[in-house]
Amino acid sequence: MLVVTDVAARLVRRGLLTPAAAGGWRSARVIVFRSGPVVCDPPPGARGIETRCVDLSIGRSYVSAAPMTLALYNTLTRRVEPFAPLAPPRVTLYTCGPTVWNYAHIGNFRTFLFEDLLRRYLAYSGYDVFHIMNLTDVDDRTIKAAAAAGKRLEEHTAPFVQAFFEDRDYLRITPAHAYPRATQSVPAMVRLLERLLERGVAYKGEDGSIYFAIAKFPAYGRLSRLDTRELKVGARVATDEYAKDDPRDFALWKKAEPADEQVGAAWDAPFGRGRPGWHLECSAMSLEQIEQCCGVETLDLHAGGVDLIFPHHEDEIAQSEAATGKPFARFWLHGEFLNVRGTKMSKRFGNFLTARDLCDQGVDAAAVRLLFWQTHYRKALDFTDEALAAAGAGVKRLGEFYERVKRETGNGRRDGRLAELAANFETDFRSALDDDLNAPRACAALFELVHQGHGALDAGAAGGHVALGVLDRAMAVLDVLPTAKTVGAELERWIHDRIAARDKARKSKDFKEADRIRAELAGRGVEIEDTPFGTQWRLV
Repeated sequence: MLVVTDVAARLVRRGLLTPAAAGGWRSARVIVFRSGPVVCDPPPGARGIETRCVDLSIGRSYVSAAPMTLALYNTLTRRVEPFAPLAPPRVTLYTCGPTVWNYAHIGNFRTFLFEDLLRRYLAYSGYDVFHIMNLTDVDDRTIKAAAAAGKRLEEHTAPFVQAFFEDRDYLRITPAHAYPRATQSVPAMVRLLERLLERGVAYKGEDGSIYFAIAKFPAYGRLSRLDTRELKVGARVATDEYAKDDPRDFALWKKAEPADEQVGAAWDAPFGRGRPGWHLECSAMSLEQIEQCCGVETLDLHAGGVDLIFPHHEDEIAQSEAATGKPFARFWLHGEFLNVRGTKMSKRFGNFLTARDLCDQGVDAAAVRLLFWQTHYRKALDFTDEALAAAGAGVKRLGEFYERVKRETGNGRRDGRLAELAANFETDFRSALDDDLNAPRACAALFELVHQGHGALDAGAAGGHVALGVLDRAMAVLDVLPTAKTVGAELERWIHDRIAARDKARKSKDFKEADRIRAELAGRGVEIEDTPFGTQWRLV
């Protein structure tokens, strides 16, 4: 952050501030971002104070209630940078979705969950997020899988699209605002390809396919940090995925082959019948969505897994920026792998587990979320049954504390030790997530609140209303409370009957019978707790 003493005078000279209003900007600070300087007063980060800002790069003023304290690691620059969108409070976010040739495994969902954390925390911080996630339903793998199954492409991919949405909902991932499908976005891809041909950065090969000429895009390689001196000029690669550190001209449009026609994966275009390359699909879909939504050609945030940095994201940048002449995305965020015994989870290695496997095993989604939050998104996570079980135990502790706080809101007092602890936690929670989404630190602060909060409640501390509000706001981001279990009417009547019988036994001092009824309830998954408000129960 740069402090400029005459910032008000500079704003007046540029016509962005009247002389009469200049006195109110004496405390302003200039923040220099990659896209240009933004001036704010009061200085960003002033809690609870409305912040007025002027973006000098576009000459636009705005008011932001959200302090600009969030900093994110930008893969493009290899630095943690203060985050500010192009047109606050709106944020455009594009995340690479699943390739629907098979079920997505939980390694894929580690990436989708990190993106969910990002999306939720942006909303918590006061931003208006427009989130796009693509569905890749045509590429080499989907075509090969459909052909092997003897099905048309749409018939083969439709069940996996539905399965992805079911898995998303099981894991409590916030739905994106738009899910463009590659097969439904071909016109946008043709338009983008025509722009590239007009600009001379794409050409038709002797095989009838259209390729991107990497040598005509000097900035190629800056995301993945490839040594462009090793470029194999004129060499071409037609597959969607190719070897690391092998930057050759890549296919934008592939001439239709018999296998494509067999499964219905070929379209007519001015430059020949064929199908889009995987890399072209994401550029076309994201650019079309943000133009329709927001009238821009630059994303604020683009996120995905580290395995997509090269070639996919590198190629996205090349074809998008060559077509528009503008930065494709201002921030690039990448999540690390989920490993099993030190090896990346992958269908290729046969060590994968799907989200529906966990669901079928009765694993609470909150446990999966907590397990993932306990490792920073930029560090590899080793998945083990023991770690998942420990996360499940942690979720149970959180649920018990949350229910206890709920019961303590009846005294009406909003101050007290519990309120103080909750306020301290919220400060630590924001500080952690502002620091490049440091979820492990946020979770540590949460469990410290649980530990100290139980002690405060044991001592009769007040402030339950405040604590409950803080917990609800934190859960809107982390969402790690136990999944509520549904109870049928017949079971509920039986539970209340058994609790009433136990209460009668206790009043008669027949503690042996009371213990027998407790064990009977436990045998049907009902856990009870005696409180000043009566016997409370829950399914476990």
